[in-house]
Amino acid sequence: MREANAGYGTTLRLALRRDRILLPAWVIGLAVTAGSSAAATVDLYPTEESRVAAAETINASAAVVALYGRIYDPTSLGAVSMIKLTALGAAIVGIVMLFVAIRHTRGEEEPGRLELLSGGRLGRLAPVTSTLALVGGACVALALLTAAANTAAGLPWQGSLAFGLGWGATGLVYGAVGVVTAQLSTSARAARGAGLVVVAVTYALRAIGDLAEPSPGILSWLSPVGWNQQLRAYAGDRWWVLVLPLLASVALGAAAVAMRSRRDLGAGLREDRPGPATGRLGTATGLAWRLQSRVLLSWSIAFVLFGAILGSLASSVDKLLSSPAMRDFFEKIGGTAGLVDVFLGAEIAIIAAIAAAYGISASDRLRAEEVEGHAEPVLAGRTTRIRWASGHYLIALGGSALLMLLAGLSIGASASAALGDWTHLGRVVVAALAQIPAVWVVTSLVMLLFGWLPRATVAVWGLLAAFVLVGEFGALWKLPGWLMDLSPLRHAPTLPVGSDGLLPVLVLTVVAALISAVGYVGWHRRDLVG
Repeated sequence: MREANAGYGTTLRLALRRDRILLPAWVIGLAVTAGSSAAATVDLYPTEESRVAAAETINASAAVVALYGRIYDPTSLGAVSMIKLTALGAAIVGIVMLFVAIRHTRGEEEPGRLELLSGGRLGRLAPVTSTLALVGGACVALALLTAAANTAAGLPWQGSLAFGLGWGATGLVYGAVGVVTAQLSTSARAARGAGLVVVAVTYALRAIGDLAEPSPGILSWLSPVGWNQQLRAYAGDRWWVLVLPLLASVALGAAAVAMRSRRDLGAGLREDRPGPATGRLGTATGLAWRLQSRVLLSWSIAFVLFGAILGSLASSVDKLLSSPAMRDFFEKIGGTAGLVDVFLGAEIAIIAAIAAAYGISASDRLRAEEVEGHAEPVLAGRTTRIRWASGHYLIALGGSALLMLLAGLSIGASASAALGDWTHLGRVVVAALAQIPAVWVVTSLVMLLFGWLPRATVAVWGLLAAFVLVGEFGALWKLPGWLMDLSPLRHAPTLPVGSDGLLPVLVLTVVAALISAVGYVGWHRRDLVG
């Protein structure tokens, strides 16, 4: 085992060097987000009566419970204040650690950098163990910083420590999941996709389990996000629950070590299927479609299923119109006019952010093809740079538009069936389509950076996270309007979409076209880089 981990310190130092800016930025940003949210909501519920009223109305809504979970102590200021970040925040932490783990395992192995390091004295298990150590250290730092931030915001230190440790433990589990998926496939993209499926499935299990009576159901106990909720920070602080994510992390880490011991460098436990002996692709766009069609199909299925679940919750929202406490709650987060429209509009906005994530991933395939050396032989023929780039970029635009259409149809149909009113179908579809130009703006940012700063395309993921945080917490944090307006997702019209929504749709479309045009100029002028 000692020989298998030879060079562990070298790979760990290399990982720290590569992530010296990105990982600390994520850790600090997440901790600041938690502390800022706590500080912003402390004054919203100054009395125990106000907290109890808010908690009861939140727990009475199946829609809100499915999205954010339950409040287990209605009198607790911390439990009410951190309701959004307990489940949703833990999932975001998990995705960050998942990506970090894959970046330093399969992400190093796929382009051949790990093979160069292996030319020296480097054990086969060193990258796996050093990555687990990196993720573990980042999770500990996140836990302590988050606890300190929440305590500084005025919440009890015991609950703040439990909340921070819950985030850290959840991130550790999904980081270990990332190391496991990195052993299965030969590409970092496929490993990230598999990891995101795990996050989505476990979040859905938590949502379904929290809706069970009595809550939580058994499905909540099958999810790391559910474990974080059942830790019940600020609502009893059940420390023993932390044993579950720690045991899961150890088991997943051991599984990753066993998998790495059984495979060759550069290979995956899941073998790639060979293509046909005779190729039938004649265009760069056809090649791009061949590379991305299966991924788009998987995203499409997920959007339809997720949309159906969200739309089916609309009937429980409509029943809350008679609740004065819920009316007051919605006034604080944006208004009570048309509560069903408010709920469906919020879900469509979340779906749009997820569609933007697909757009970033699909358009960033340009960078992957360039780095892996696949673009150079294609461009050596008659294919022009513009035509080659357009293949992947147009698939990203068309794919994200297709996802929004499918989501609109799915949400609209299930909401209409639940409410017994099919007039919602057309309105929801229009609202979903109105989000497409904003998604295109985010997608076009990848094209812009690919043209001028290709090594910085990963920064668009950070921008998307910032846009989502501004949308979720901007009003709560009392951010200046000009700063919130920097998010294109904020300008997309929502339910009900009227004639006044045409102008922002056109403006966002023009902005996306201008951004991509500037990116094309840069791509046409620069050299290929590795």
